[in-house]
Amino acid sequence: MFAIQIENLEKVYAEGVMRRPVRAVAGVSLEVSEGEAFGFVGPNGAGKSSTIRILMGLARATAGSCRLFGIDAAIPAARLRVGYVPENPCLYDYLTPLEITSMSLRLHLPADGTTTARQAMQWLERLGVAHVAHAPVRSFSKGMTQRVALANAMAIKPRLLILDEPLSGLDPIGRREVVEILADYKRGGGTLFFTSHVLHDVERLADRFGLIHKGEIRSVRSPAELVGSEDIVMVRSCGNSAFAGAREESAGNWVAEVPASRLWTTLEEIRGRGHQLREVRPSLSLEAAFMHAVGNKMQTEDKADATA
Repeated sequence: MFAIQIENLEKVYAEGVMRRPVRAVAGVSLEVSEGEAFGFVGPNGAGKSSTIRILMGLARATAGSCRLFGIDAAIPAARLRVGYVPENPCLYDYLTPLEITSMSLRLHLPADGTTTARQAMQWLERLGVAHVAHAPVRSFSKGMTQRVALANAMAIKPRLLILDEPLSGLDPIGRREVVEILADYKRGGGTLFFTSHVLHDVERLADRFGLIHKGEIRSVRSPAELVGSEDIVMVRSCGNSAFAGAREESAGNWVAEVPASRLWTTLEEIRGRGHQLREVRPSLSLEAAFMHAVGNKMQTEDKADATA
């Protein structure tokens, strides 16, 4: 069974005083299998959050369909034991983390009060907010609020986790801890559907990536398909001369993307020009694929505008 099925999904909003129609999602279709981790990647305004809001029943689709475990996403039963964390969690600020998490547990996993409180505290402790379990969330920072929202989503033993920028607002230590928790969830057979602007973390967690731009899916690939044949050669120059394909990153520092077949030739040229080699490393495959998909589309649109 597929955990998520989206078919020809469209969402049109009315914007401004004139209620001008704006298409946020334009015919998106994809499937996410049970036990899969799927990264949904795109720039701001690409349609990621709109798609997730429809999946969670927070918005209605203009056209198309969304299903969670075979059930129409608009039906509340489809979201039983589906954990959700939006980019900016809006929690009842007069409640405490323990009250919020216990309430979710009673909705998804009915049990006696003692068991519910114990399960809630386990996840609040793991997310590092057990020490404020009895404090109202109105006094929390964004990072602490994010931790409470994640504990709330994980405590229900979710069969599916839908996370919109789950690392937003977290410090580097918190980001690493959450990535480890999500990796454990994935290893345990959980299904993960998430967005993130931290491409390195997407590469670590996701089995497949969906690249979305202006409401359209540009590409869906696995990590193996994203492995590129280019290396990035970064050098520190002792003079002002460039080498083939290089661009000046800052004063006296040059960077180039070099095909593997030309790597040794380029290194010889760098040495011949008196450069000092700083680093040689593989290109960021997900970032390169995303920029390629988005960049090609932008070039096509620019040409269309120029000829119009």
